[in-house]
Amino acid sequence: MRGDQPMNWSVRSREVLGEGHVSSFVNEEIETPSGEVIRRQFLTHPGAVAVVAWREDTDDIAVLRQYRHPVRSELVEIPAGLLDLDGEPYVVAAQRELAEEVALAAERWDVLVDICSTPGACEETLRIFLARDLSPTERPDGFVLEGEEAHMTWDWQPREELVAAVLTGAVESPSLVSGILALETARLRGTLDDLRPGDAPWPIRER
Repeated sequence: MRGDQPMNWSVRSREVLGEGHVSSFVNEEIETPSGEVIRRQFLTHPGAVAVVAWREDTDDIAVLRQYRHPVRSELVEIPAGLLDLDGEPYVVAAQRELAEEVALAAERWDVLVDICSTPGACEETLRIFLARDLSPTERPDGFVLEGEEAHMTWDWQPREELVAAVLTGAVESPSLVSGILALETARLRGTLDDLRPGDAPWPIRER
């Protein structure tokens, strides 16, 4: 099938309406192919990675419970973090996040799925990795859990229970939902060994 295609309509003007710690809120005037000028407001974003850490021998997955203030909920999530270090390879960022948030390392890394999390409102692109052959590790030197992370907890949850929780609406984190369903799809199709390698190109971020 014909997949996503790169395209860039002409930007006539750009105004920063507000700046935050991670994102800015911008307004752009865009000229459409027919010559119409439209305005679109959206959030900038550095991008992110997330990790489905799967312990295959016991068939369970490492999940976090973290407070998310915009939705006033403690969400069940998978380890994730921003691509906020210039030049850091995506898989290295995922390895760092896994060590920082749940003190785990993995021998095997594959790409499960790439998504634009909210393409109508935010620039965020998200790559979700599958980490296998897990082992405990130390958190990186100097890393300190702060803010919401200082209050988060994590544990192992059965894969089947997470799939059921996604389908019943009991969990709604986009990284967890996408990652768990991608893993389940690949598992049922028998294509786990055909996943893209951890260092696979990420076209939308590289053009």
